[in-house]
Amino acid sequence: MPLQFFNTYSREIEEFESRDQTARPVRMYTCGPTVYSRAHIGNFRAYIFEDLLQRHLELRGYKVHRVMNITDVEDKTIRGAREAGVPLQKFTEQFKDAFFEDAHTLRIKRADEYPAATDQRYIDRMIEMISALISKGLANQADDKPVYFGINKFRDKGSSRTSI
Repeated sequence: MPLQFFNTYSREIEEFESRDQTARPVRMYTCGPTVYSRAHIGNFRAYIFEDLLQRHLELRGYKVHRVMNITDVEDKTIRGAREAGVPLQKFTEQFKDAFFEDAHTLRIKRADEYPAATDQRYIDRMIEMISALISKGLANQADDKPVYFGINKFRDKGSSRTSI
């Protein structure tokens, strides 16, 4: 029986195919926790699904490379660090540790990578991507410095055929 997914881009149920049928690699980018407090069972529902999907693909012979982001800077983490009177990294570290302990307890497979929003390696890449968007006219920087993505200028947004 073929593996099928609902494709939110085409709005249809489609059969899953690896881009490379010989090596059968699958790259998964999954949402991870925002580390301003402990994750609850509702949060873990998504992480359990991601784990089950990875395991299912692996049982079908695919080589899965999964990346799960860690959001360690945003309004709630900044507010929590200020209220606790500690640096942001110290504040979020306790919740990162708790997340990994809880994921281990639930026997969720570890992802291959956990990029954090404050990790310089990823910040540099984000800046490169944003610069590429600006240079292609797909984003612009406002006078007060934020960069806005021009979604109406981006053909095939959401398509696997899209590249920046």
